[in-house]
Amino acid sequence: MRTWRKHVLGMTGLLAAAALALTGCADSQEKRIVRIGHNQSTNHPSHIGLTAFQEFINAELGDKYVVEVYPSELLGSQTDMVQLTQTGAIDFCIASNSILETFSENYGIFNLPYLFSSQEAYHASMDDEALTEMIFGSTKDAGFTTVTWLDAGTRNFYTINKPIHSPSDLKGLKIRVQQSPTNIEMMRLLGGSATPMSFGEVYTSLQSGIIDGAENNELALRDNGHGDICKYYSYDMHQMIPDLLIGNNAFLEDLTEKEREIFEEGFDILNETQREAWVDGVEDSIHNAINNQGVEFIYPDTKPFQDAVLPLHESVLSDLPAIQPVYDMIQEYNAQYAATDAEQGET
Repeated sequence: MRTWRKHVLGMTGLLAAAALALTGCADSQEKRIVRIGHNQSTNHPSHIGLTAFQEFINAELGDKYVVEVYPSELLGSQTDMVQLTQTGAIDFCIASNSILETFSENYGIFNLPYLFSSQEAYHASMDDEALTEMIFGSTKDAGFTTVTWLDAGTRNFYTINKPIHSPSDLKGLKIRVQQSPTNIEMMRLLGGSATPMSFGEVYTSLQSGIIDGAENNELALRDNGHGDICKYYSYDMHQMIPDLLIGNNAFLEDLTEKEREIFEEGFDILNETQREAWVDGVEDSIHNAINNQGVEFIYPDTKPFQDAVLPLHESVLSDLPAIQPVYDMIQEYNAQYAATDAEQGET
């Protein structure tokens, strides 16, 4: 059954690319189809945000462009979609920051565990264009550029039958991680066995016992059914990694100045809508996990986890000295919001 599904998904991607090629050869009066792919369900905040973007662009530029959104890996895995965006077979896709690290080492900074001290510092950092510009533009030579970031919450460990209270509990467990060198090293430092794989493969791998657990935000429990199998969710809060909307450079550069302004406004609408939907999505996912899936939420002391992985900061910065200024700016936001929290605690 899985082989058949993968064949269908592969054919879908080929058909989409072929359709785009035909569109390019059609009469210039025909509308240009703008294809966007992602790997989440239609209930996910990212799809809700993309739908708002789709409606805005179709309303503003519908005489020339028609935006089509393909959820649930219909155009292939995230890695497949990034490669399709590179070549222009599709125009945009949502990619995990961890996958983009394989295209530009600069993205590795956002994969660092415990990089952000709070959600407020995380959002402020990602909203600061002076901070993100060097990272987002670092894949230009690869054929694509990040046009906006999306909230992906806090990543935590969840397991089938062993609760995680400390790093020692991860010993001997096979944990799915995103496909990036930083994440693999993080798991080594924490004592677990990193098992990189596509997100679409996680459910069946949990179900069959190929892996003992995974690490992700709360929405994976509900939207992807991981809470049906994994009964322990541990808030070690090891990462806040953004998802990113990347666009094909050739498509972006072909837009007129006015069209680019409208697309930029659309990217802002996507960002704002997705982040608002994220808050509701997390709340609903936790409620569903407790009441319908029987998941137990655990709140361990995070310091032992932090202490275990902090050497990764030093090694990454040593290998990539160019990103030191970005790292320093993030630390300034961390200090700023820590001071704000302290002041509020005193009042």
